[in-house]
Amino acid sequence: MDNVSSAAMVLALPAGASHDPPESAGAASVAADWCFRGAGDRDTRQLNDALDSLGVQHHESVQSEFLLLSAALLGRNLPETLDLYADIVRRPRLEDKTFEPCRALVQQDLASLEDEPSRKANLLLREKFYPAPLGRCPYGTAGSLQTLSAEMLRKDIQGRLSPRGATLSVTGAFEWPALLDHVGRRFGDWDSPSAPPIRPTPPAGGITHVPKDSAQVHIALAHRATVVSDPRYYAARLSETVLSGGMSGRLFTEVREKRGLVYHVSSHYHSLKDHAGMFTYAGTTPEKAQETLRVTVTELRRLAEGVADDEMARARTQLKSALVMQGESTGARASALVSDWYHLRRLRSLEEISTAIDAVTPDQVKQYLRDWPAKDFTMLYIGPAELDTAVVL
Repeated sequence: MDNVSSAAMVLALPAGASHDPPESAGAASVAADWCFRGAGDRDTRQLNDALDSLGVQHHESVQSEFLLLSAALLGRNLPETLDLYADIVRRPRLEDKTFEPCRALVQQDLASLEDEPSRKANLLLREKFYPAPLGRCPYGTAGSLQTLSAEMLRKDIQGRLSPRGATLSVTGAFEWPALLDHVGRRFGDWDSPSAPPIRPTPPAGGITHVPKDSAQVHIALAHRATVVSDPRYYAARLSETVLSGGMSGRLFTEVREKRGLVYHVSSHYHSLKDHAGMFTYAGTTPEKAQETLRVTVTELRRLAEGVADDEMARARTQLKSALVMQGESTGARASALVSDWYHLRRLRSLEEISTAIDAVTPDQVKQYLRDWPAKDFTMLYIGPAELDTAVVL
């Protein structure tokens, strides 16, 4: 990226939550922090000082299949940063004395979901919607975290920190030949067995009520969608934007603005390699929950009747605006490249994506919605009373 002086990198390792042993769910999230508690010849403080001295803003996250290590920095500091990350993934200390603080942090993240019921509803919905263990909550359970030990995690994670199936994405200010040479020196002799393959089992699906004495009701719905690698992917994204693209989206207009049923309603598309869904969330009150569910499902289904030209125009503009902003951010572009390689095994230019968005017609969106209708919902809701859920069947 010629007009920036920064760089960003994302290292995606095949060590995500779906690779956690069932009895050690949450292990990947603990490991994401533990690997930064000393690496190579540096202890925790020395490693933090080294990252800070290079101006590295780093972030670690756990997804279904990958542990993502992300960093943003000045382009000139990229070689030294890669040196540190080579130690972090190849030579983490994983000392007993630093394990407990890492586990405690993940336990706090899990406990905090009780204060964020909307987030809890969406995480639990993914567990029900996707084939197990692909939708597993990255924080595990209170029981699995309690029984997890340093010895168990050390043995498990060292087998998962592997170059086989890993992807390194770098964007921004750097010289490509020099980068390849440096990565080759730091990672070229890295070798370890591949992670065992994941063998998914059918999703639980169904309708789940999580009782909670609360003044709010959190309704989460999911139905199947096409995956990123499908030619109809862009039609799926445009339908998502018509449905939930800002204040002009149908859900916001019909459920909130016209009827005042919710304080928040939205839909978003999410895709794994071989499974994808449209996830819808509505936050409301117990008195309005039944009507909220009815109207929300009605709007999801009504979309298949057709999309107006003005809705398509707004949706295209919104998607392309997001694309432009992504293209100007080194971090967002690095993440997008990792996603492209994971889903497509190739990289898309911004021009290719923009052209593909422009090429989708209202009839193609309508046909997509008929091929992938809003039905066979997986539903999870948190609130004080049961709802009549016949509308989602």
